[in-house]
Amino acid sequence: MTLDVLYFAWLRERIGQPRERIETAATTVRDLIADLAARDDWHAAAFADLAAVRCAVDQQLADLDSPIADAREVAFFPPMTGG
Repeated sequence: MTLDVLYFAWLRERIGQPRERIETAATTVRDLIADLAARDDWHAAAFADLAAVRCAVDQQLADLDSPIADAREVAFFPPMTGG
């Protein structure tokens, strides 16, 4: 499957790009993160602490075990605070 993966805030800084289009066989967000972290040191550093990473699948907040089978886009970002 082809996915657009978006990175925001410090994740974008660690990976060095705001988005990428990837081919993956991942079935959940957690599987996708494992695939991404295995790519290189920059991705591994960005996903080293999963407690500090939130995600959205097709612009809907999701947890790490959410399926991505029909997704077109997955975004990763740090926890948000209200105000």
